[in-house]
Amino acid sequence: MAYGKKSSGIGGAFQKFKGDLSAGTLGGAYIFYGEESYLREYYLEALRKKLVPAGFEDFNYHRVEGKDVNVQTLAEMAEAMPMMAERTLLAAVDFDIFKLNEEQRDKLIALLEDIPPYCCIVFVYDTVEYKPNKTMKKLCKAIDSHVEAVEFRPAGGSDLEAWIARRFRALGKDIDRQTAEYLIFTCGGLMTGLVPEIAKIGAYAKGPSITRADIDAVADPVLSAEVFRLSDAVLQGDYDRASAILGDLLKMQTEPIVILAALGGQLRRIYTARLAIDSGHDRYWLMELWDMRSDYPAKLLLSAARRTTAEWCADAVRMCQTLDRRMKSEKGIDPVGELKLLLVRLGAARK
Repeated sequence: MAYGKKSSGIGGAFQKFKGDLSAGTLGGAYIFYGEESYLREYYLEALRKKLVPAGFEDFNYHRVEGKDVNVQTLAEMAEAMPMMAERTLLAAVDFDIFKLNEEQRDKLIALLEDIPPYCCIVFVYDTVEYKPNKTMKKLCKAIDSHVEAVEFRPAGGSDLEAWIARRFRALGKDIDRQTAEYLIFTCGGLMTGLVPEIAKIGAYAKGPSITRADIDAVADPVLSAEVFRLSDAVLQGDYDRASAILGDLLKMQTEPIVILAALGGQLRRIYTARLAIDSGHDRYWLMELWDMRSDYPAKLLLSAARRTTAEWCADAVRMCQTLDRRMKSEKGIDPVGELKLLLVRLGAARK
C-alpha cells in the first residue's frame, strides 16, 4: 500500500511535518534537506523516537550511507516486518536519488509507489546537495505523489533568539535580545555552529547574564563578521586595525581570494545601504533586498554607509572586482601583498 502525497509547499512542508509528528499521522517517505543540519538531525531523532520503541532500535531502525547501499537493499529493508512496534524507520543518508542509473531509478519508483504501510523511509541529504532533476519526469512524478520533501532552513530572527535564550537558560545563564543578535552576527545564524559556541560562552561567563565581552573573549567569529570588522576599520581610516584583522584571517589559513570575495560582497552591501539612504529607503528595504532574517545586520550596514558616499562605494567595489580578475588570471601575483595594498588604497580614497 502506498502512502499518498502530503505536500503544502517547501515552507509549509516543514510545518506540516511537525504537525504530523505531533499527531502521529506520519507519511511513508520523506526527503530531509537544507543547510540547518542541527534541525535536520533533531527531527530525524524525533521521528525515530516516535516510531521506534526504546530498546528495539536494532530491529526497527536502520540508518545506511548512500555509497554503501542500492535500491534493492533499501527495498529489502523496507519490507522487513517491525518487531514489537507498528512501524520501522529507514534513513538513507546521502543516497542521491537523482544520480541513479535508469535501472535503479525504475526500482526506486516501484518502491515509492508501494511502500509497505509499516515502514517510513527518509532520504537524508547531508553532505550531498539536494538538486531535483526535472528531466527525470517519472521519478519526479513518483516523488511528488508519494514523498514529502522537507527543507530545514535557518531559523528566523525572533525564533533563533528564543532558541539561544533557552540554550543559555539550560546553562544557568540569561541573555538579552540585543546580545543574542550580536551572537548571531558574530557566530552565524546556523544552530549547528551556535551549539558549541553557546557551550563555550556559557562556561566562560562569570556573571548571571551573557555580555558582548563574554562573546568576544571566547567565540570564533564567522568570516562575514570578521570581514565586516575589516570594512568598518577601512571606513574609519584605521589601517592598523584593518591590517591586524587581515592578518588574523590569514593566520586562520583563509585563502586570500576568499577574503577578497567576502570583502567585495560586504562593500556591495554597504553600497546598497548608501543608495538606500540617498533614495529614502529604510532598513526593511535592505532586509528584503539581501534576504536578512533580522534587522540587526541591516542597521549595521546603514550605520557603516552613513560614514561614506555612493561614489566611494562604487570605486571600492570596482577595486575589488579588478583585483579579483587579476588574482584569477595573472601568474606570479602576490595575493597577500595585493590585499594589503587594496586596504591602503581603500583607506586613501576615504581621505
